Amino acid sequence: MKTLEELKAIREKMQGQIGLRSEDSDKTRVVVGMATCGIASGARPVLTALSDAVQSKHLSNVTVTQTGCIGLCQYEPIVEVMEPGKDKVTYVKMTPEKALEVVEQHLIRGQIVGKYTISSEGRL
Repeated sequence: MKTLEELKAIREKMQGQIGLRSEDSDKTRVVVGMATCGIASGARPVLTALSDAVQSKHLSNVTVTQTGCIGLCQYEPIVEVMEPGKDKVTYVKMTPEKALEVVEQHLIRGQIVGKYTISSEGRL
């Protein structure tokens, strides 16, 4: 059982983290699906390629994170790009090479790479 002081300290720490999340609301979020189906399809190298490229190109306005199941297993590995004030873009059947192209074209130049999006697969 935690003491009241320990619980208060945990609460303060969590409130600080919530504040950090809201500060990131002006950043572009790149999310890689890392559920079992994504990992089996090669999402781990895609995540690594994205993270390394964002760091090496000093894209301080971009955060790369992972999530669980996105719900479109047949299109894995999936990468979602969420820019403030814009519609989410879902890239499917990604590879590390495609991920690097997305970094160059979408994240740096602002041009969606349509041939890798879910709409290019005849859906949505």
